[in-house]
Amino acid sequence: MADDSRTEKATPRRRQKAREKGQVARSRELPGALAVLGMVIFVSWMVPSWLAQWKLLWQQWLVVASVGEISNVTPLLRSVAWTAATWVGPVILLGWVLALVGNVVQGGLVLAPQALAPSWDRLNPATNLSRLFSFGNAGALLKSVVPALFILYLALSMLARDWSQIVRAGHASQRASGGWALALMGEIAWKSCLVFLCWSLMDYLMTRLNFERQLRMSRQDLREETKETEGNPQVKIRIRRLQRQMRRRRMLHDVARATVVVTNPTEFAVALEYRPDSMDAPVVLAKGRNLLAQRIRQEANWHGVPIVENPPLAQTLYRAVEVGQAIPAKLYAAVAELLAFIYRAQGRLHSTGSTVTGLRTLNA
Repeated sequence: MADDSRTEKATPRRRQKAREKGQVARSRELPGALAVLGMVIFVSWMVPSWLAQWKLLWQQWLVVASVGEISNVTPLLRSVAWTAATWVGPVILLGWVLALVGNVVQGGLVLAPQALAPSWDRLNPATNLSRLFSFGNAGALLKSVVPALFILYLALSMLARDWSQIVRAGHASQRASGGWALALMGEIAWKSCLVFLCWSLMDYLMTRLNFERQLRMSRQDLREETKETEGNPQVKIRIRRLQRQMRRRRMLHDVARATVVVTNPTEFAVALEYRPDSMDAPVVLAKGRNLLAQRIRQEANWHGVPIVENPPLAQTLYRAVEVGQAIPAKLYAAVAELLAFIYRAQGRLHSTGSTVTGLRTLNA
C-alpha cells in the first residue's frame, strides 16, 4: 500500500544516496531492444557481401575436394575461421556498444559498491523463492509476454499476407525462393525489433514513474535530511547565540581603549577610538541599544572613558557604521567637533589638577 504521507519530491541528496546503492530508473529491455535492432539492421546490410564471401569459400572447398590434397585443407580452415570471425565479431561488438548506450541514456554508468556487498537475503533460498512467486515477478513475466504476443501476431499476419506466395515457392527456382525467404525473414525481424523497442520505451517510462514514486519523501524525511546535512536547528541556534555572546564580550572588552562613548543618552551607545598618530579616521569599537548600551556605559565608567550625550550623532553612528569600521567622511566634521570638545575638557581638567577619570558624562 502506498504511503500517503510521502508527498514531497525527492531531494538531490536522496537521489544521490539511491544512486550509491545502485538504484536508478532503468528498463532492462531497452538495451536489449537497441542491441537486437542494430544487429538486425547491420546483418541485413551486410548479407550481400557475406553471400559473395560464402560463394567464394564454397568454390574453394570444391576445388580442394576435387584435388584431394590434405595440405590445402588447413589454410582453407583458417580462411573459414577468419571469415566467420569477421562476420560474427562486428555484430557482437555492435550489439555490446548499443546495449552500453542503452544503459548510459537511462542514467549513466553506475558504480555502486554497496550493491555489490554480500548479503544473506540474496543467498537465502526462502527469500529467493518468495521473490520468484511475488507479484513483482509476475508483473515482469507479463511484461515479457505482452511484446511476445504482439510479435507473434505480427509474424502470423505477415505469413497470412504472403501465404499464396509461400505456396508457389515450391515451383520457383532455389535462388528466387531463397531470396524471397530471406527478405521475408528480414522484414519480420526488423518489424519485431521495432515493436520490442517501442515496448521497451514504454517500460522505461513506467519504470521511471514508479521509481520517482518510490523516491518521494514525507515532511518528516525532509526534516531529518535537513538535520543530517545542515545540523540540528536547535544546536545551530545555540551556536549562534554563543557566538553573539562571545562577540558581545569582546566588544565590551574593547570599550576600555575607547576615546569617547557617544550616547542617546539611554537608548543608543557608540564607543569610538581615535589615535591621531596611527589612524586616519575614528573607528567604532562597540555599539548597542537599550541593555547593551547600558553595559557599554558601565564599561566606560569603569575604565574612565568619557561619555558624551549627542542623540543625533549617536543614532547616525549606530545605523551607518558597523563595529570595526571607520566612520564615513560625511561624519568627520561632527566627530571632530566632538573630539575637540573632549580634548578641551580634558585640558581643563589637567590645568585644574584634576584626574582624567573625573570626566564622566558631558553634553555636546
